[in-house]
Amino acid sequence: MTWLLSRRRGIYRYVDSAWGFAFAALAVVAWIFAAGSDGTYGADGLGDAVRASLAAALTVVWGLRLGVHIARRGKGKGEDPRYDRMLSKAPEGTPRPRYALRVVTLPQAALVWLVSVPVQAAVLLPYGMWWVTWLGVALWALGLFFEAVGDAQMARFKSDPANKGKLIDVGLWRWTRHPNYFGDFAVWWGLWLLTLPGPDAPGAAWGPAAATLVSPLLMTYLLVFGSGKRLTERGMSERAGWERYAARTSGFLPWPPGVWPKGRGD
Repeated sequence: MTWLLSRRRGIYRYVDSAWGFAFAALAVVAWIFAAGSDGTYGADGLGDAVRASLAAALTVVWGLRLGVHIARRGKGKGEDPRYDRMLSKAPEGTPRPRYALRVVTLPQAALVWLVSVPVQAAVLLPYGMWWVTWLGVALWALGLFFEAVGDAQMARFKSDPANKGKLIDVGLWRWTRHPNYFGDFAVWWGLWLLTLPGPDAPGAAWGPAAATLVSPLLMTYLLVFGSGKRLTERGMSERAGWERYAARTSGFLPWPPGVWPKGRGD
C-alpha cells in the first residue's frame, strides 16, 4: 500500500510514516492469530494471555505514536533528500518506482518483520510473567518517554524562526545528542526482555528467546552506526557550535550535561 501511494504521488518518504504503523499492525495480527478459540494464547494454548496482550499493546502504542509523529512532521513537504540521493542511483533504464520498491520499500518491510520478532515470540511462546517482564515494561516506558518528549522538544525548538540553523541544547537534548534514538533503543531492548522465560522454564525455552536477540542488536546497529546517529550527525556537524556541543553532550546514552568525557559516546 505504501509503495502504491508513493508511486502515485512520486514521493517515497511515506515509507517513514508507514514504519511505525507497520509495527503496530504486525503486533495486532500476531496477537489475533495467537489467540485460541478457548481464550488461550500461544503455541498449544500454553502462552500467557497477559504477557501476549501486554507485548502487543506496548508495540501498538509505540508504533502509532511514531507513525503519527512522522506523518505530521512531513505533512506538506516534498521528497526526503535521503531518498532523492538513493533513487538517483537507479541504473539507466530502470523505472524509478521499480527501483524504489527494491531499495526502499521491500528492505523496510523486511526490517519491520525482523525487528518485531520479540513481539511475535512474546505472544506465542509458553512462558508466564516474572520480574524481568516488568523490567522490560519499565525500560519500554523509559524509552517511550525519551522518544516522545525528545520529539516534542525538537518540534517546539524548530517552530521558532530564531532557531533556524542552530543546534538544540535544551531539555533532554542536553543529556544526549539523540534522545529519540536512545528512546527507540530502550523500547526494543525492553520488548526483548518480554520474551525471556522465567527461572523455572526448561533450558530449551531459552533457545527461541536467544534467537530473538537479533532484533535489539539490529536496531542498536541501525540507530548508532546505520541510518540513525551517524547519518544525522553529518548534518549537525556543519552547524555553528557543534564541537562545543559534542564535547559536553553524550553521543547516545543519557548523561548529566557538561560532564561527558570528550571523545566518548561517539
